Amino acid sequence: MTRAFTEISFTPSVLALQKQNGSAEAYSKFMAPEADRSDGVGPAEAEFVSGRDGFYQATVSDSGWPYVQFRGGPVGFLKVLDNQTIAYADFRGNRQYLSAGNLTDDGRISLILMDYPNRRRLKIWGRAKLVSSADDPELMAQLQDMNYRGRPERAVVITVEALDWNCPQHIPQRMTMEELEPQLEPLRAELLRLNLENEKLRSMLGQND
Repeated sequence: MTRAFTEISFTPSVLALQKQNGSAEAYSKFMAPEADRSDGVGPAEAEFVSGRDGFYQATVSDSGWPYVQFRGGPVGFLKVLDNQTIAYADFRGNRQYLSAGNLTDDGRISLILMDYPNRRRLKIWGRAKLVSSADDPELMAQLQDMNYRGRPERAVVITVEALDWNCPQHIPQRMTMEELEPQLEPLRAELLRLNLENEKLRSMLGQND
């Protein structure tokens, strides 16, 4: 936990509940002036970001309602441009433009990046801006994966203001088919071996009859 995280997340209402429930003292060290602020993307965060194929994204509407959606793409489509900036190509979807509309009015954004197999989670707060392909074709070329079928409509560029690695205690362990492949391949090979062995045994029994 860093001071940059507490400055954004520990509002007076949050602090009051921490005090009421007995956790305020444990978190006070992260709010001290001498505490590590660490609002940038370091090597560990950059490596984690580059391995993700999706994330949950929260924005807020001009009526004050939060909106959360899942943004997916090829592994590494969320890119680290420098230690304060991340960005991704925003692929065309159902054309409701809820997140894009929210960000046009209020650039505040929050992301949760999940690594279910290893039960890790990274939370990111920042301020986002929308950049069209026409305005910055070089940026779009940097963000676009030509092997991915999705059609990017714009880039979302996020200036990072805080990060936090979260406790793994209640994260379920899940795996995609790609992540399961190293475990499945030996099983397939063993199944093939057994099938061939069974065929051979059946053939030998047939000859004995």
